[in-house]
Amino acid sequence: MRKPKKGKRKLKTNRAAAKRFKVTASGKVKRGHSMKRHILTKKSAGRKRKLRHSALVDPADAPNIRRMLLA
Repeated sequence: MRKPKKGKRKLKTNRAAAKRFKVTASGKVKRGHSMKRHILTKKSAGRKRKLRHSALVDPADAPNIRRMLLA
């Protein structure tokens, strides 16, 4: 039987966060908009068009998300 290795364990990225957020080259965290999956008939074309583009995460939330991404 092997002896367990001593030292720090590798930290794992939160996979749920990895699928939802990207870190930009300048270090800001990018996210997609919600409300674009279903019940789209009642939403105006302009509203749906604005939801297409990505947005930046609020600076207050960015450190927690960055920790989940280990970036």
